[in-house]
Order: sequence, then C-alpha cells, then structure tokens
Amino acid sequence: MSSVMRLLGRGVAAGTVAGLLSGGFSWFLVEPLMDRAVRREPAREVTGPPADAGQHAEIFSRATQHAGLLVATTVTGLALGLLFAVVHLLLHRRAPDTEAWRRALRLAAAGFTGVWLLPFVRYPSNPPGVGDPGTVGLRTQAWLGAIAISLIGVVLAWALHDHLARRGHGAPARQLCVAGVLGAATAALFALPDNPDALAVPAGELWDFRLWSVATALVLWAALGTAFGLLGERAARRSPRTAPHGGSVRVRTAPIEPPTLI
Repeated sequence: MSSVMRLLGRGVAAGTVAGLLSGGFSWFLVEPLMDRAVRREPAREVTGPPADAGQHAEIFSRATQHAGLLVATTVTGLALGLLFAVVHLLLHRRAPDTEAWRRALRLAAAGFTGVWLLPFVRYPSNPPGVGDPGTVGLRTQAWLGAIAISLIGVVLAWALHDHLARRGHGAPARQLCVAGVLGAATAALFALPDNPDALAVPAGELWDFRLWSVATALVLWAALGTAFGLLGERAARRSPRTAPHGGSVRVRTAPIEPPTLI
C-alpha cells in the first residue's frame, strides 16, 4: 500500500508541475492573442444597438481571468497526474518502479495522442466566446465521443504493439500496425457530426490560437511525462530492490564448501 501511495504522490507532484508550466506558457504566449481579440470585440459591436452592450459586460477583469487560467491549469494538471499514476500502476503493477523513464514517456505520448491530438484533428480548438450557446450540449457530446473513439484506438494500438513484440516481430511491422490502427481511429472520428457553428473569426487569429493550443498541450503532456519519469528514476535509485537502470538486483553467493580435514 505504501508503494501505491508513493506512486500516486508522484503523479500529483508531476501533474502539478506540468499544470504550472503549461499555464505559465499559455499566460505569456497565448493570452496576449486573447487580449487583442477582446480589444477588437467592441469595435465589431459598435454598430449594434446600445441595448446589447450590457449583455457582453465583463464579469471578471482580464487580470482576474489570467490568474484564473493559472489556477485552472494547475488543478487540471494535478487531476491529470493522479489519473496518469493510476493508469501507470494498472499497466505496470508488478514492477511500477522499473524502467520509469521509458514507461513514463511512452504513456505520456499515448495520453497526448488519445486525449488531445486525435480529438483536435476532428474538432480543432476555437477561441473563447466562439460558438452559439445553444449548441454547447451538442458540441460537448461530440468532443467526448471523439475522446472515447481516440482512446479506444490508442488502447488497441498499444495492445497490438505489445502482442507483436512478444511474438518477436520487428520494429517496422509493429510501427506500421500501430499507424494503421490510429489511422482507422482517425477515420472513424469523421463519422461524428460537424461543428454546427460558423466561425466569425479572422483566419490568421484563428490559426494562431490553434497552433498555440497545440503547443500548450505539448508542454503539458511532455512536462507530465518528464517529471513523472524523473521522479520514478529517483525512486528506483533509492529503492534497495532495484538496480540503477530499473532491473532487479541479483545477489550471487559462493557455494559453501565443507571444511577439509587435514
């Protein structure tokens, strides 16, 4: 039980670090784009009736929203790190502290692909405030459906890769099979309904936001995998049951010879 709690604590620590890093990255590089979009919004609405002005009044200032972003990404990273540790434990419950670095990076890459990248291919991120509030439920259901399909594809690809590795197949065959499964999952995503909302956003601003969204997600998952792997390597070095490289230590003892009588 103590090893499980240590692993969960490792996930919480790694997730908190990842959330802070991704939040800081977004604060300094993505939020300026949002600030410019917010400043341009009154210019778009200046031709509207005065009665509409109160409907778009800010409840929180931009400074408060910036601070809320950092808090939200930190809490999200913490929860994601805890879930990351649980999945890691389920996959490697027999020896959770061995090969910590490689396993953490591999799991982070799978999580990024299934939870974020493939759903993003089907439903790219849009700036805040874009979209009809009446379609929020439909868009949320479509996004969750995309995540479910993507995760199923990643799990199948992971299982197929391990199965082929156990059967002795080489790297090209394993990698081509994984690519085929992920390609099929991506194709299945396009069976989901299209985004029902028109995008009244300048193309340059929209793609800048989407590219920075990709970069922010990369920072989050890369930091999570890196921090979790480094903490795992540190735990493996401190554990007397594992070798520095994650293998088990085998102590060889010389056979006991009977005493000779002279």
